[in-house]
Amino acid sequence: MSALSGAETRDHHPGTSPPPPFLLLQKPLLILLFIIIITLQTDGAPAAVMSVSPGLADLSRLYQTEFVRSARAVGVLWAVCTLCFAIIQVVILVQPSWIGTTDARTHRVGPPLPSGTMGLFEVCMESDWPVPDCRGGLSSLSPLPSFQSVAVLVGVSLWAVWTSVLCICLFRFCSAATVYKICAWLQLTAGFCLALACLLFPDSWESPEMRVLCGDSVGSFSPGNCSVHWAYILAMLGILDYAILATLAFVLANRQDALLPPNAPDVTAGLLMSA
Repeated sequence: MSALSGAETRDHHPGTSPPPPFLLLQKPLLILLFIIIITLQTDGAPAAVMSVSPGLADLSRLYQTEFVRSARAVGVLWAVCTLCFAIIQVVILVQPSWIGTTDARTHRVGPPLPSGTMGLFEVCMESDWPVPDCRGGLSSLSPLPSFQSVAVLVGVSLWAVWTSVLCICLFRFCSAATVYKICAWLQLTAGFCLALACLLFPDSWESPEMRVLCGDSVGSFSPGNCSVHWAYILAMLGILDYAILATLAFVLANRQDALLPPNAPDVTAGLLMSA
């Protein structure tokens, strides 16, 4: 008792001030905090996870919705461009405007050469009538003898791009990533065939039909008195267009695989069709 009274006398010495209240509560608060942490790590862990899970689910759902909106916009743009160029591909195949005569023929010494244009299936010569005199046509399904290989390659390219257009309907039934990859490979095939056709077309200029239209100076990669027209230029631009469309399809497919959560089949299927 004497020791305790001595300690109390020392603690309450008139010359010293009592300790602040927060120092007196520091040790109990630390002990209580330590007990709470131990409790949360053991019995309270599932409750903490359950309290955080709804927030994470809402964030994931919001992220998923924003991704679907942007992917749908780009996907619709890609589909519209694919359809437009599929129609342009038909024009490239049927139009007799791959090569034609130029104004340089007027300065030629000797008998005048006929004036006209030529395509893969048809040769059109200018006449006194407003409508040119055309021979051949797509209706006979018989291309010009010198351009048969070119016509086959353009036909394969046309088949590939229209098949990719029809594959857009598969977005309702299959995974969007799978459909994008199928369409991308089809568009790469179409671009490759069209590139081969554009390379083989100048090599086929040394033919009787070209000599009649462009003169005797015509040869492989030498058009003589003729020049390439808009259909051939449009075909060359189509190669670049196919490369861009295929690259965009591959990018969309990879983003579908990488960014969407694995438990979201309702988003990966029917990307363009469902909201």
